[in-house]
Amino acid sequence: MTIRVLLADDQTLLRSAFRVLVDSEPDMEVVGEAADGAQAVALTRSERADVVLMDIRMPGTDGLAATRMISADPELSHVRVVMLTTFEVDEYVVQSLRAGASGFLGKGAEPDELLSAIRIAAAGEALLSPAATKGLIATFLAQGGSAQDGRESKQYSERLSALTVREREVLVLVAGGHSNDEIAERLEVSPLTVKTHVNRAMAKLGARDRAQLVVTAYESGLVRPRVD
Repeated sequence: MTIRVLLADDQTLLRSAFRVLVDSEPDMEVVGEAADGAQAVALTRSERADVVLMDIRMPGTDGLAATRMISADPELSHVRVVMLTTFEVDEYVVQSLRAGASGFLGKGAEPDELLSAIRIAAAGEALLSPAATKGLIATFLAQGGSAQDGRESKQYSERLSALTVREREVLVLVAGGHSNDEIAERLEVSPLTVKTHVNRAMAKLGARDRAQLVVTAYESGLVRPRVD
């Protein structure tokens, strides 16, 4: 199956470079280019994109707002958004993950990293740059990015109570940036069993993917942020 990729960035030169790279791969193709968030949302719908490479800062409707729109549309539930950022530590990236993005990638990433990120996002199997994303979220939340009120705290508590002991254990390890294989080795179970626990946790917590699980684990207090 060919992965349909949409490029959303206000820099024409960067989009052109990404297009050449993506179109050179036999299993993916660029189906559209957008210079702002509003256009990105429209093209995501019309071109039936699977993965959107979304710049955070764009004129008009920015990448954050566009990601929220895509995530809120039931007809686009299959779409995975990968945020492109110049700086890895960026509070907007965390907000994007909260809004439904599957992960983030620095604009200075190597070509192989970008292509791998697209494939991983399309498969929905793993969080992009697990360790970096975990560190980013931990840093941001430690600086006060998780301002929960009583109602939010209660909602998180209720949702987490639906998890089994094993599902909680797996969630903590997912938030630690571990892959299914690594978790399986730690818990002495099969990777398929881990995948089943991850999928059940996502269903119970209303998470689109592993990135959302990481955010939930930190914002609920199940995992405490550490800043080295």
